[in-house]
Amino acid sequence: MPVEKTWMSALAAVAVGMLGGCQLSPESSLEPLPPHRLALWRRPATPERPRKTVASDAGRWRADGYRQWRYIVIHHSAGDYGNAAAFDADHRGRGWDELGYHFVIDNGNGGPDGHVEVGSRWTKQKWGAHCGGTPNNEYNNHGIGICLVGNFCEKMPTPAQQGALRRLVQHLATRHNIPAEHVVGHCDCPGAHTACPGRFLLRWINGKFRLQLQNYLARVE
Repeated sequence: MPVEKTWMSALAAVAVGMLGGCQLSPESSLEPLPPHRLALWRRPATPERPRKTVASDAGRWRADGYRQWRYIVIHHSAGDYGNAAAFDADHRGRGWDELGYHFVIDNGNGGPDGHVEVGSRWTKQKWGAHCGGTPNNEYNNHGIGICLVGNFCEKMPTPAQQGALRRLVQHLATRHNIPAEHVVGHCDCPGAHTACPGRFLLRWINGKFRLQLQNYLARVE
């Protein structure tokens, strides 16, 4: 099959998956993060000034330049293909300002399996656009959005994705003092009406994953 046709088919699969799965809104391992993810540790860029929107940034900054993050919200793309660039293009096509998530974890179909992509919202420490409809827009204003590429209504993420998610969440929860019970699937957020992040991933998050995170956070306190 010609390369152009293959790539067009992949983009079509991304679009179908995103429309049919995770509906967004504009509103135990100690393994180190890989070297190319060291941007996670750097001081964030100078925050954008507050804008007059429902997601205004006023009063939501810490002294060290980070936002006051309280939650980590996990999503799936609901499609087998994709990456941060594809999702960014899709979100902008809907009239949004940029990629709605803070991080994307690839599955090998659009980016290396288990690769963590850091979105521009994170480097700007900008409110999320991944969890609209929650009271006072709480889970956008104070929730870090992580999207795993794949449809987890049908299967689990790849082992590489699971490991990457575990390491990323451990780092974020530790650095931003986020308790394990505030690491949730999209559908468990108040006011959310979605199957995202899929029943297989959700069951793991609310079971073994959370228990491992609790144990990890207890050890590093």
